[in-house]
Amino acid sequence: MTFAFLKIDNLEKQVPYSVGELIMNTMTSTTRLYPDIEPYAIHSVPVGQGHVLYVEESGNPNGLPVVFLHGGPGGSCKPYHRSLFNPEIYRMVLFDQRGAGRSTPAGSLQNNTTWDLLKDLELLRSRLGIPNWVVFGGSWGATLGLLYAQQYPEAVSGLVLRSIFLARERDIHWSYRDGGVNRFFPKQWRAFMRFMPKEGHWDNPLAIYHEHLTGSNDTLAKQAALAWATWGGCVVSFGQLPPLTDCSQELLNESRLECHYVFHHCFLEENQLLQDVNKVANIPAILVHGQCDLMCPLESSYWVEKEWPAAQLRVLPTSGHLTSEPEMLSALVEATDDMAKLLC
Repeated sequence: MTFAFLKIDNLEKQVPYSVGELIMNTMTSTTRLYPDIEPYAIHSVPVGQGHVLYVEESGNPNGLPVVFLHGGPGGSCKPYHRSLFNPEIYRMVLFDQRGAGRSTPAGSLQNNTTWDLLKDLELLRSRLGIPNWVVFGGSWGATLGLLYAQQYPEAVSGLVLRSIFLARERDIHWSYRDGGVNRFFPKQWRAFMRFMPKEGHWDNPLAIYHEHLTGSNDTLAKQAALAWATWGGCVVSFGQLPPLTDCSQELLNESRLECHYVFHHCFLEENQLLQDVNKVANIPAILVHGQCDLMCPLESSYWVEKEWPAAQLRVLPTSGHLTSEPEMLSALVEATDDMAKLLC
């Protein structure tokens, strides 16, 4: 049986958006995805230190293994993520990272660093009996995927990375300090900065947000989460979405996790990802990036490709940051198809 592409009029209903990945009502009849499928297995995988990961497997149990790394940090896997892969060819492994989504304890920052997530990936690969796998990641997921490949190159057969975030000072400053993307959205930036005291910390709003989001004042934490998520939604939607007014526990958890990682520079050394690209020089990779991405500017993928002989960069002229944009979705499906042809 051969799967045909579905033509989808609407991917998901408009929902309150979350930090890191905003699901918008932007699908059109020309967007190509594989049919929606249900997982054939769902696991709760203890990874130590009290953390238990939600893990699901879909597609062909004997197919080409691929692990999907969601964005955020603090996001989660969505049902439509399975439709980015040919279910006849791929054995898909999707999971929610520590503290994120359906993994427990939800929103926990304890023992939750980039290096913990890398150990989780290796433990998961071993538990599932997978010698090596394709790594698919977008935004923060691309950061994690690239770092994982640099640390465990023998475990990676290929990579598909969307909208790489290199977690350098300049990348973090672009989103969270004056003189970056705030120049496009001055009104929304002023609202984001309303938590700043009259004196001090204006040069580092991350410190204030981290204090509020991780503090014991629940009311203040929820107010900060609303402002944090509203600012992120503004940037990825080109300022089209209104401010959020209701803070769910899920949104608070995601905002807290994302701020935790960004405040700590994703627990990476400055420019580490770019300096270590040589470690994956021979691993095939497809990089996909929107020309209009305001959250993670295109230059990151450009410089990575320059240092990576086995990588090819595909620039999408009308796409921004979101996976759910029609041009981006179609390009990602094409990339996973091409990677399968290369490896199978």
